[in-house]
Amino acid sequence: MKRTASNLLLLFILLLAPGLKICAQSLDALMDDGEKYYKQFNNEKALEAFKKAEKLEPNNFEVFWHLSRTYVDIADRMPNSNKDQENAQLAVYQTALDYAEKAVKAKPDQSAGLLRRAIANGKIALFKGVFSVAGVVNSVRADLEKAIQLGNGGNFTQGVAHYVLARTHAKTSEKWKPARSVLGLGWADNEIALKEYKKAIEIYPGYIMFYVDYANSLIREDEYKTAREMLNKALTCQHQHQDDDKRIAEAKKILNDIKDE
Repeated sequence: MKRTASNLLLLFILLLAPGLKICAQSLDALMDDGEKYYKQFNNEKALEAFKKAEKLEPNNFEVFWHLSRTYVDIADRMPNSNKDQENAQLAVYQTALDYAEKAVKAKPDQSAGLLRRAIANGKIALFKGVFSVAGVVNSVRADLEKAIQLGNGGNFTQGVAHYVLARTHAKTSEKWKPARSVLGLGWADNEIALKEYKKAIEIYPGYIMFYVDYANSLIREDEYKTAREMLNKALTCQHQHQDDDKRIAEAKKILNDIKDE
C-alpha cells in the first residue's frame, strides 16, 4: 500500500514538473520582454510584460522592483497641467511606491528594492514639495545609505544609488540651512553631493544624467572647468534613459551659459 502511494506521488511529480519548467521559462521570457521594452522606452509594453510576470509569480522580488521602476517611468511622462492630471500622476507614483514596498518586504537585504523605494518616495517628495514632507526625504536618504552599505545588485544599481543620494543632498541643500535644520534636513550638503556624483560615475560611467547633475553641483561651487568637462562627456554618451534627449539639451544650454566663466 505504501509503495503504491509512493508510486502515485512520483507519477504526480513527474506530470507536474514539465508544467513548472514551462512556467519558469515563461517568467524568464516575460522579464526579458519587459527589459527589452524598457530599453526601447516603451513603458506601456514593459508594464504589460511585467504585469503578466506578476500573474505567474505574485510574490517575486524581481517582478516587484521592475514594476516599481516602470510605474515611475510612466508617471514621469504623464501630463500635469491641471489638478486632475496632477492627482492622476501622484497616484501612479504611489503605485510605484507600493511595489517598491513589496520588493523590500520580499527581500529586505537587497539593494534594488531599497533603491526603488527611495526613488518612488523621492518623486513623491518632489511632487509635494521637499520641505513639506521632510520625513519622506529622511527615509529616502536612509534607504539609499542602506542600499549602498549592502553593496549588492550590480554596478548599475550601486551607481544609481550613489547618484540619487547625490541628488538628494544637492536638491535639499538648495534651501537655507537654518530653515531646513528645523525640519531635520540639516544634513544635506552640496559638497557631499559632489563626492556621491563622482562615485556614481566611477561605478557606472556613461549615464548622461550623472554628468549633467554633477555639473550643476560643480557650478554651485564655481568649479566651471570640471563642470564643462562633465557636460562634454554627457554629450558623448549613448542614450540609456527616456529623459536623455532632455538632459542632452540641458547640457548644451548650460555649456553655452557658462562659456565665458
